[in-house]
Amino acid sequence: MSINPTALEALQSLLIGFAFAGLLASAFELFTQKRADFRLLQAGGLTAVASVPVVVFSAPFLILRNTVNGRRIEGRPFVFVMLASMIASAWSVASGRVVLDLLLLVGGA
Repeated sequence: MSINPTALEALQSLLIGFAFAGLLASAFELFTQKRADFRLLQAGGLTAVASVPVVVFSAPFLILRNTVNGRRIEGRPFVFVMLASMIASAWSVASGRVVLDLLLLVGGA
């Protein structure tokens, strides 16, 4: 059985995107003792501008964390959870592709 290189690249982007999102959100929480959240953008001023890369690249993790909590606490419907997971996955592929491209650029490959 052979895997199409395009499918393998998309899977790689998906996995790297989710892993990097979790790593970035956890690192943010470790160093700032604040929970990474979309509300960081509402702070205004330089804080909001500085938090844009954190929110953009940790968004797949944030979406899934908020969705799972919403399902558990508020009892949101399964369809909502499925749609949010699809959005987080698409976002993860896009951000994972950017991370992989940056790694290739830095690595000089």
